[in-house]
Amino acid sequence: MPKFAYSGMARPPLTPITWVGSARADLKAAPPEVQDVVGLALLQAQLGGIAPQAKRLKGDLSGVVEIVADVASGTYRAVYTAKLAGRLYVLHVFQKKSTRGIATPKHEIELIKARLRWARWHHTRRAAGRLPEEE
Repeated sequence: MPKFAYSGMARPPLTPITWVGSARADLKAAPPEVQDVVGLALLQAQLGGIAPQAKRLKGDLSGVVEIVADVASGTYRAVYTAKLAGRLYVLHVFQKKSTRGIATPKHEIELIKARLRWARWHHTRRAAGRLPEEE
């Protein structure tokens, strides 16, 4: 766990997280080591940073960050976007099962794109006051 020194000041506010689809349940179903890696990386994102295990994606998914957790039982990935002001959207959590290369499987990319579209829609409605601030 990172150590923060604030000289008696209050902890900075955490950016709220919205879990899209089954992302939260998928993370809870992952091994505890994966939950720790992803949880710490999300905390760093909430504080405005980026974890060493995280990388920004390019192309159609620019603005999306992927967290990679390599554990004994396999490689897990969590994908989130922080580009929508004032909120983190965790889009997808999954175990990478392909043994060929490091590329994310096409069906996972399509699911991430669909959830990113939903997050953008949700963010726009929330910003317009059509959704409650806290859910």
